[in-house]
Amino acid sequence: MTTPRLFDRQLLRHRLDRTSGDFVTANFLKRRSAEDMIDTLAAINRRFDVTLEIGRRDGTFSELLAETPEVAAKIGYLIESDLSARHCPAVVLDEEALPFGDDTLDLVVSTLAFHTTNDLPGVLVQLRRALRPDGLLIASQFGGETLHELRRVLMEAELEIRGGTGARVAPFAEGPDCVDLLRRAGFNMPVVDTDKVVVSYAHPLSLLRDLRAMGETNILFDRPRKGLNRAILSRAFELYAERYPHPEGGVRATFEVITLSGWTPHESQQKPLRPGSATVRLADALGVKEGKL
Repeated sequence: MTTPRLFDRQLLRHRLDRTSGDFVTANFLKRRSAEDMIDTLAAINRRFDVTLEIGRRDGTFSELLAETPEVAAKIGYLIESDLSARHCPAVVLDEEALPFGDDTLDLVVSTLAFHTTNDLPGVLVQLRRALRPDGLLIASQFGGETLHELRRVLMEAELEIRGGTGARVAPFAEGPDCVDLLRRAGFNMPVVDTDKVVVSYAHPLSLLRDLRAMGETNILFDRPRKGLNRAILSRAFELYAERYPHPEGGVRATFEVITLSGWTPHESQQKPLRPGSATVRLADALGVKEGKL
């Protein structure tokens, strides 16, 4: 079965190459996600001899790791990788075709890279195979609420002026779907957390500039080949200002960051009890009297 081509990965590489000097000006979401990842690792009492980072971009994760020696001490060898050679001084790779053998990694981290993969289930299966038993995956990606304001105003403005519209903002995964994907890929103890970030922009054009600096402009494979003209953008900006003002001034933009984590199976991990194997009645454990409904 052929995986549908949702994203143009060659175009993504080109966009990331172009942003290599600008990414740091709009990396606040990646930094926030990386900080959360560092906090998660700080709470885990174990060492990871070989760690792979997917989607290095401006090196925020390794920078924060260096600033947190108690977490850095848990990381043996860190392989920083990226789709773009201009973002990565170490390994250039495509997460859709990982070059690692089975049982070669102990930890995989990725901040805001997986949402542009065409085959996320396939990527998760590859990672589960590459991780050793009791290995850990922690990855963040944009979720379904991301840029819903921009999506709606662009669609309405283009429909109003051209009489038709095309996909300008990519679809994003939902949190519950990610739990199911982790389970299907063979990960144990899957956990998905959601962080909704509302950002204030003086003007919608400032949002578009940030998206360009992040390399997050439209890379849909079936994107409209006809660009947005000045009339459509002007109308979209009007709609944006009318419908999505920020309480502190300007307009608001929503980013939903979903962080998923899971462990590769190992005999030391906790297992659910067999149905009917409990030795204590629930009513006794809760200290209440049991009665008929």
